[in-house]
Amino acid sequence: MIGRLAGRIDYRATDHVLIDVRGVGYLVYCSDRTLQALPRVGEHVALYTDLVVREDLLQLFGFTSLLEKEWHRLLMSVQGVGAKASLAILGTLGPEGVGRAIALGDWNAVKAAKGIGPKTAQRVVNELKDKVPEIMAMGANTAPAAAPAAPAPDADEVIEPTSAPAPAAAPPAASNAQAEALSALTNLGYAPGEAASAVAQAASDDAQADTAALIRAALRLLAPKG
Repeated sequence: MIGRLAGRIDYRATDHVLIDVRGVGYLVYCSDRTLQALPRVGEHVALYTDLVVREDLLQLFGFTSLLEKEWHRLLMSVQGVGAKASLAILGTLGPEGVGRAIALGDWNAVKAAKGIGPKTAQRVVNELKDKVPEIMAMGANTAPAAAPAAPAPDADEVIEPTSAPAPAAAPPAASNAQAEALSALTNLGYAPGEAASAVAQAASDDAQADTAALIRAALRLLAPKG
C-alpha cells in the first residue's frame, strides 16, 4: 500500500497531477481544493495517498493531510459515495467543513457538492455522525504532508508506507483548536457526540476562534436552556 508520495510535479490536469518520484511518474487524483493548494509544475510536493484497487483499475488519490484522507475513507464507506463523490464533497467543504456539516446534521451543505443528491447527503450525515468526535480529535495529532526540499541524487526512500510517521509540522490551527476543545469538553463529562456538535457550531459561528474561545462558546451552547 502506498501511503505517501514525495516528488516533483511534472504536470497538472483538471483533476489530477503527475508526480515524478525518482523517475517513476504517479498519477494522483485530488479534490479541487487540494489541487489549488499544490505548488506549480516543477516544484516538489508531498501527498498522503489512498490506493483504490479494482479488477480493471489501480488509482491513487492524494490528500494534503491525514485528516482529509480519513474523511475520504469514511465518505467512501457510505452507500452511493464513490471516490469521485468523496472528492467533490471534500473539494466543496474541506475536511474541517465536512466534519462540521455532519456534526450539525447540515446535509444541505453536503448536497452543495457537485453530483451529490439530497438522499445521498442525508445518508452521509446519518451514517457518519457518530464518527465525528473521533475524527475531530485527530486534528491535534495530524500534520500536513509538507513537501520536502528537492531530494539529492542519491536520496533513498521517497515512497513511504501508510504506517510511516508524518513529517514534523504544525497541524492546521482550526483543526488543532477544535480537537483540544473537544478533548476538554469530554474531560468535563459531556458525551462525545454532543460535545462535537457544540464545538462544530462554535467553530461555524467564529472560524478564527482559538481553543479557549471555542470551549467558552461550546459551554454556552451546552448549558441547560430555560
